[in-house]
Amino acid sequence: MKLFNPFELGGLTLSNRIVMAPLTRARAGEHDEPTDSMARYYAQRASAGLIVSEAINITTRSQSFQSSPGLHTDEQTEGWRKVVAKVHEAGGRIVAQLWHTGRASSFALLHGEAPVAPSAVNDDLHMLHVWARLQNGSYTRILATPSRAFTTEEVREAVREYGRGAKNARAAGFDGVEIHAANGYLIHQFLSGTTNQRTDEYGGSVEARSLFLRQVVEQVREIFPIGQIGVRISPFADYNNVRDPNPFETYRYVSQMLQELGVGYVHVADTNGWFDRPDLPELLDIVRPAYKGTIIVNGGIDGEKARRLVEDGQTDLVAFGRAFISNPDLVRRLKEGLPLSTPVTVPEDWWGGSDKGYIDFPEYSEIDAS
Repeated sequence: MKLFNPFELGGLTLSNRIVMAPLTRARAGEHDEPTDSMARYYAQRASAGLIVSEAINITTRSQSFQSSPGLHTDEQTEGWRKVVAKVHEAGGRIVAQLWHTGRASSFALLHGEAPVAPSAVNDDLHMLHVWARLQNGSYTRILATPSRAFTTEEVREAVREYGRGAKNARAAGFDGVEIHAANGYLIHQFLSGTTNQRTDEYGGSVEARSLFLRQVVEQVREIFPIGQIGVRISPFADYNNVRDPNPFETYRYVSQMLQELGVGYVHVADTNGWFDRPDLPELLDIVRPAYKGTIIVNGGIDGEKARRLVEDGQTDLVAFGRAFISNPDLVRRLKEGLPLSTPVTVPEDWWGGSDKGYIDFPEYSEIDAS
């Protein structure tokens, strides 16, 4: 079956077409540095053809989840070097997902500073997803706090921060990077005419609203070959409430732009599929006519649907997220038709916490089938 066949991506040979989707687990240590447990977690899942790391903050101005890792200090870079080394030792490939959360944050996570955003749109703070650990140890959702608009020079500095993140990813040994332009975070905020009300060159027309993403890709390609750069988009996402008034127009243009730039892949996230409201056919109808490169799809997809999507040529690779939490050997289980384990914890326990529910899920061969 094609799903389990090797695949060439940007000069990288992937052992199969199954991707581990980015999964925010909020297990970073002091100063948001990767830990030995994180290295073990990723190495356990290295049978995936490609691992997309959890979203990694590229600046101190970015954080939606307390204890999510960073990639903007030497110590964080060194921590990621250990993670990447363990994945490579296990025969895997891993790219770093570069993340800026923009307005989806709180002063409580940003050293008392207000979140920064394309525009100071603050009518919907209750709709934004921000998480933190309480003093009693519980990891819970907290209220976002009002954001302020970037100055034009700060926008340009944010572009440079993506470049520095890519440089650190290169130093850590990552096989590439994925630019996070989905799920209502900073780049997605720039793309939407609701959350981007700027009057400078970064706001107004779809071309202007897409300029930030264009410049980020151009900055990052100075560090990595363009074939090793991916972009994640979620045109219809309700998550973090970007409220794009015309996603068809926006993402037809974005898809054409990414084709022109020659990025290695586009990761199409059907975020609403997490909530049993899948939009994947419509998403592919927008992206595929304009973008001719490698496509990864993600969002509420099971093994059988993944096989059909690849066999029918609707996509090249399929990303699984939640299934990888409790099935480190997911590729084998899908290939051999073995039952999947389900997490025994509630979703809130997916973030923060200890090694329990993180690196203690066994492979199928370790399970007493009796």
